[in-house]
Amino acid sequence: MRVAAIQHDIVWQDAAATRKHVEPMIEQAASSGARLIVLSEMFATGFSMEPERIAEDPGGETEQFLISQARRHNAWLVGSIAQFSGEQTPEGTPRAVNVAVLAGPNGQLHRYRKIHPFSYAREHEHYDAGTGFLNVDLDGLRVTVFICYDLRFADEFWQCAEGTDLYVVPANWPEPRREHWRALLRARAIENQAYVIGCNRVGRAGTLNHLGDSVILDPLGRALSEASVGETVLVADVDRAEVARVRERFPFLQDRR
Repeated sequence: MRVAAIQHDIVWQDAAATRKHVEPMIEQAASSGARLIVLSEMFATGFSMEPERIAEDPGGETEQFLISQARRHNAWLVGSIAQFSGEQTPEGTPRAVNVAVLAGPNGQLHRYRKIHPFSYAREHEHYDAGTGFLNVDLDGLRVTVFICYDLRFADEFWQCAEGTDLYVVPANWPEPRREHWRALLRARAIENQAYVIGCNRVGRAGTLNHLGDSVILDPLGRALSEASVGETVLVADVDRAEVARVRERFPFLQDRR
């Protein structure tokens, strides 16, 4: 399967403007033959701690954008969105979640709620944590979706390894911790012997700068495609059979305790 990661900037808290901005990049990815196209975390609004301003109901405009783009390009699209959960605080305020929405070419729709809200940025005060994994078979390729800060917690990746060929990680990972991002992505690929797509934004959000450093890694942790700083579309081919070959040659997973 050909996959693509769209390393893009975001118009802060302006979903309509950002959707318009990334649309030609999605077109470019699809024109390259990509069957799975990955956008960043909270790709339409930026990583905002104001869900009352940016969150949408499930089925809202940004989710519908992913659905329509998937149908138009006969591809799978994934990116995270701030959505209302349907629950309320004791004070009656709507609760929100950081959700990776995976939309398919035939109307398929899957959601993954971020398991680890980023407490360092007080995300846990504004977005509820998820509790379950998202593992989906895409044309025979077994894909597992996580979001940004989840990358720091290897145990969840380990739990999914046996049934995963490709991990997808949309992110808003800032420049000050860029080496953590780069190292952790490679670690997750190497220790789980699986492909990894790390799709990070570029540009500024307040005082924070984002350099991208998006990458598509093979099951040995080697970069198939990578980029920093500017907007770009990364493309690579991934193969479930290669995951099987690596795991057969180096049967490390069976030694876990």
